[in-house]
Amino acid sequence: MGETYNFETAEPSKSCRLLARTIDGQKAQAEVVLGIVNDTFFAIVRGRKPYLNMQVRLSPLTYVRQPEYWGIEVLGCVSGIVLPTIGGYDEHLSLDGIRGTKGIEIIWANAETERFPVPPK
Repeated sequence: MGETYNFETAEPSKSCRLLARTIDGQKAQAEVVLGIVNDTFFAIVRGRKPYLNMQVRLSPLTYVRQPEYWGIEVLGCVSGIVLPTIGGYDEHLSLDGIRGTKGIEIIWANAETERFPVPPK
């Protein structure tokens, strides 16, 4: 039998990285908004990306038990040849099943984070 795979010690991805909050001097904006159905909420992040063909993803962290603030990473992913032209992005993520007891925490590169209460105050 082969070795057991351990996700936590696996080699990090080379095509995706945490995205910096400030690109080309402009700071990205994040917010939590109410959905149309009662008790539904969405995280929305808008900003600039360094490569036109970069895909931006909001990726929730995995926890064994519910934290106070559920971490959500802002990832920039590029494959193939990069197009070094600044572009914009506007991403959203449903917070169903990924809310901390107090809210969420958006995680950017360079250890920059921003916490939001859910429901918003």
